[in-house]
Amino acid sequence: MKVKVISRNPDEYLRETKFDIHKVARNYDSSLHPFQAAREYTRALNAVKLERVFAKPFIGNLDGHRDGVSCIAKHPTRLSVLISGAFDGEVRIWDIPQRMCTRDFVAHNGIVRGITYTPAGEHFITLGDDKTIKTWKALAPQFGEEEEPVNTVLSKTVLTAISHHRKKPMFATAGEICQIWEESRNEPIRTIQWGVDSLHDIVFNPIETHLLAACASDRSVILYDMRENRPLRKVIMNLKTNKLSWNPMEAFIFTCANEDYNLYTFDTRKLKHPVNVHMDHVGAVTYVDYAPTGREFVSGSYDKSIRIFEMDKGHSREIYHTKRMQRVICVHWSLDNKYVISGSDEMNIRIWKARASEKLGPLKPREKAALRYSEALKEKYASHPQIKRISRHRQVPKHIYNAQKELRTIKEKTKRKEANRRAHSKPGTVPFVPERHKHVVKEEQ
Repeated sequence: MKVKVISRNPDEYLRETKFDIHKVARNYDSSLHPFQAAREYTRALNAVKLERVFAKPFIGNLDGHRDGVSCIAKHPTRLSVLISGAFDGEVRIWDIPQRMCTRDFVAHNGIVRGITYTPAGEHFITLGDDKTIKTWKALAPQFGEEEEPVNTVLSKTVLTAISHHRKKPMFATAGEICQIWEESRNEPIRTIQWGVDSLHDIVFNPIETHLLAACASDRSVILYDMRENRPLRKVIMNLKTNKLSWNPMEAFIFTCANEDYNLYTFDTRKLKHPVNVHMDHVGAVTYVDYAPTGREFVSGSYDKSIRIFEMDKGHSREIYHTKRMQRVICVHWSLDNKYVISGSDEMNIRIWKARASEKLGPLKPREKAALRYSEALKEKYASHPQIKRISRHRQVPKHIYNAQKELRTIKEKTKRKEANRRAHSKPGTVPFVPERHKHVVKEEQ
């Protein structure tokens, strides 16, 4: 004997709120839906239009500095804390959710060249033009106490950058030479150099923590290994590299910001030419920082704009700018992968959304489902001309638009000249050089 049991799933007939529509069962047979493609295309077109309508990336700013912002450091464990240094030697600690300064003091005589937190976040270290390395408590002093550093080290050489080891109580400084320091000692434990006048940036690898990379004044990028007595490898570029950032997910990938308006992603296993060349800036690129996912990075430039690049793409997916923002000195990606923080030389720190049209705050399950559906449709119809045109469109300032037009003319002229020389020369005398091979002068080991 067969017994039929009535089974009712509340998800199928109950609504989340009384304003929701009733769920209707749907037959997915394609023969019953002849207009499905046209309907989905219209929905994808509406979704990509709404994305541009709601693209308002600027959230707010942190003002209070009396000179240009020279460097920014993120707290390793707290998302709400940010520390910034300025060209007048002042250091400020910010509460980001409340957008207010909790502490401010003059740390150095001259420019604050670098700031970094210790791995536990209990102290932070600053260095400046006065050749001093100062360690400060992360907690504010008690009422009546003066703001004094825990430790002060006087360096024998000029200092330009600092980077802290991810786990050990040690840090590296760049300047005339590369020096490795321990927090408990006032003298460097190691000095590494490779015949260059000076280094202006140094970064520890977050995964292979014994690896270091530095940018030098002779247009080179140098790799160091703390287990070796000498530097590992050096690659010399056509123009100077200003800043460098390691990919937090792939230990062998790094991206450097260059004076020639481009960014270059390298694989340390093969430095003869970059893995990718990222173009779009029309001024010297001053800073680069990776997202915690390792799939994207953000860059700041002298062209008064911020761009977000995907690691494997040659052009930016987003450009951020405001009328008042001047040359961008430093830019960081927050550790929760939601925000971008930039500091510029007109004394402001700005907070942006990492995804311009993303809705902030908690989302209802139906909202999440609708957003997922829209993203799937946009991805499905991304190659359609109308959708591609709308999704790529960005408003840029007039000076960037004119500079892009000029650069495009110069590149087209150069390509046309090379093609003419190749066409009217003996075969093989004018070889074709790919774009990725043009920007590296040589590699040394």
